[in-house]
Amino acid sequence: MFDIAPSEFLLTAVVAVVVIGPKDMPRAMRTMGKWMGTVRRVSGHFRSGIETMIREAEMEEMEKKWREQNEAIMKASPPEALPSPELAEHAPTEPLAASELAGGGLPVDPHSASAQEHAAHHQAQPHEGHEQADKAKGE
Repeated sequence: MFDIAPSEFLLTAVVAVVVIGPKDMPRAMRTMGKWMGTVRRVSGHFRSGIETMIREAEMEEMEKKWREQNEAIMKASPPEALPSPELAEHAPTEPLAASELAGGGLPVDPHSASAQEHAAHHQAQPHEGHEQADKAKGE
């Protein structure tokens, strides 16, 4: 523990018994134990305080690095590279309802090439489901 050899410890114990006396030895050992407990508690509290300060310093350093990287990224991608407000007009504003999801697919931008091809295909070759839907609308 404190690098005390057994012979040194024995010599200290003999001197303590002679100086303090065998009668008062238990009380002296109890007092010494209390002091050792207090020293351990204070050193543990001090150690945890130092560790907290180190963690806080590391967090500040990490936040500083994050800010620097964020600024570098923002400088590297100018506002022109961000999506235009025109795209926001076509973005959905509400989540899809369950009936839309189960009804055969997601809504499609009517101006896209794939939507125009899909519409042309349906006009040329109507499916049975569409004919039944058309009949139901007419009734």
